[in-house]
Amino acid sequence: MRTTPTTHTTPTHTTLRSRDEEIVIGADRPFCVIGERINPTGRPAFAERLRAGDLSRVESDVKEQVAGGAMMLDVNMGVPLADEAELLARAVRLIQDRTRLPLCLDSSVIEALEAGLAAYEGKALVNSVTAEDDRLERILPLVKRYGAAVVGLPNDADEIPAEPRRRLELARKIVDTAGGYGIPPEDVLIDPLAMPVGADTSLVRTTLDTIALIHDELGVNMTLGASNVSFGMPERHAIGAAFLPMAMAHGLTSAIMDARAPRLVQSAKAADLLLGNDPWGGAWIAAFRAGRP
Repeated sequence: MRTTPTTHTTPTHTTLRSRDEEIVIGADRPFCVIGERINPTGRPAFAERLRAGDLSRVESDVKEQVAGGAMMLDVNMGVPLADEAELLARAVRLIQDRTRLPLCLDSSVIEALEAGLAAYEGKALVNSVTAEDDRLERILPLVKRYGAAVVGLPNDADEIPAEPRRRLELARKIVDTAGGYGIPPEDVLIDPLAMPVGADTSLVRTTLDTIALIHDELGVNMTLGASNVSFGMPERHAIGAAFLPMAMAHGLTSAIMDARAPRLVQSAKAADLLLGNDPWGGAWIAAFRAGRP
């Protein structure tokens, strides 16, 4: 395991904004906890409500994640047989009225992303674009037009690469292609592709090696779906709490994760302290005194 979080003298900073609040992601900043909960995947009752046009559950999801320590919120309205574009635009407007946190707009549907970006006030994070040429050509102009940042997935139509070096190549392609559209490297976050340890115990090492390569050779910020690592395993929060500090030590700067789980949020904050991103332990001590993660 690597013992230092960075080899770069000037960390890359990704700035995201809501109407009223700004957050900066970087290797020298506190780890960015992006709440994953506003997503119908695996939540059939929530999906039914969304299909009926009922967004009331979104409000409680926002409240719980803000209370848990989320610094951004991921918003996914991908429900079959529903108008995802209309739902995402409505959700964005609702959430902006309920929290000051910046948003990550999460969809594979171009029309939904455009509707969400049009409704958003600030600088959003778009989740996501793959290294496929047609996806890059359709999504990157949208990101540029709305002044957003984007998450890049280093896979293409042929493969989810097993080799970290191949993932690095595809990540470089995404960063370079984004540059051709006028999107700077600081506005591209790469997802190093977290795979479930239950499927193959070597897969987490592949993710960690990918994080290290992207950090050292591209220097961009990164995010990933932290819950993917523990999928299908018992005691998922214990696995996630062990994984996050390891990934942070390799260069991960944010994660889409369960912000309602104190064990996970505390592990990220403890790693911030140990990696030098919480000067004098101020944030750790303040959270302890306030009785929160």
